[in-house]
Amino acid sequence: MAEPITRRRAMTIMAAAAGLPLIPFAGAALAAAGPVVWKGQALGAPATLVLNHPDRAKAERLVVRVVSEVDRLESVFSLYRKNSALTELNLMGALAAPPGELVALLATCHEAWKTSGGAFDPSVQPLWSLYARHFSKKGSDPAGPSRQQLDETLPLVDFSRVRFNRDRIALPRAGMALTLNGIAQGYITDRVVALLRAEGVTSSLVSMGESRAIGAKADGSPWRIGLGETEDEATPDTVAAIIDRAVATSSASGFHFDTAARFGHILDPRLGSTAPKYRRMTVIAPDATTADAYSTAFSLLEPDAIRAILDFERDISVDLAMVSGDRLRLGRPVDIR
Repeated sequence: MAEPITRRRAMTIMAAAAGLPLIPFAGAALAAAGPVVWKGQALGAPATLVLNHPDRAKAERLVVRVVSEVDRLESVFSLYRKNSALTELNLMGALAAPPGELVALLATCHEAWKTSGGAFDPSVQPLWSLYARHFSKKGSDPAGPSRQQLDETLPLVDFSRVRFNRDRIALPRAGMALTLNGIAQGYITDRVVALLRAEGVTSSLVSMGESRAIGAKADGSPWRIGLGETEDEATPDTVAAIIDRAVATSSASGFHFDTAARFGHILDPRLGSTAPKYRRMTVIAPDATTADAYSTAFSLLEPDAIRAILDFERDISVDLAMVSGDRLRLGRPVDIR
């Protein structure tokens, strides 16, 4: 049986309000007060929030607001909460008066689906479920689901058939289902960034699987984001330096359906295949939602197809590691070492 998803997502906020440095040990008074720390769950994974602020009471109020917002958005996007809006949609096949955030994110998904030629497709969930069911059975065929099973499932994967507006979302065929796991982490990160900016935060790093910087660090230097195949990799293979940018990384090694690690979680919605093209795909973009979606889509595209998209998306950078170990950088130049 495949192991459960354990991909760690840490939401860490090291912020500065009103231009004050809010990093650990930035000053004697601040170090003595210590950061406000929250640890819990976000989108089915462990999450941590660390906020340093000279006014501890204000920091604690801000943490409460952030945690409340993350919890509210999880009640919209989570596949694991029985009462989430997404769970209800997948169960019933339709959702009346959907949350505005869900409609807005589906509109963003549609743009990513169209731009990527269908490589990014939230309706891939039935295919994901097929692989999960197959490998959860004792004595399952190590070669994966049969061709017949794939052929029966693939017609359920077609985002062009999903209908949505502010009044209703509809999945037109029984068995269709959506997953927003390839974009929702970035979206929630962006919402946290918006909340912090509204509170006057001018220097911050927010990370919940995907990272986004508000401005530079307190000393004016860029935030440094380690890039590796897994989020808890002790030694990243490279480091990206960012200011007012977001970083998202996708890697097939993040989760495998089978114990032999042949079938990864990044599924091609057009073919039903799982063979990885890259060891790691990192996208740097102005916001975490875009970075998250494209890191998923680009994981399934050939380099020339990625280049064609970047000819129009000129504010995006890509750093990828091929299965062979070779590295390739595309798009807008960025400080990656």
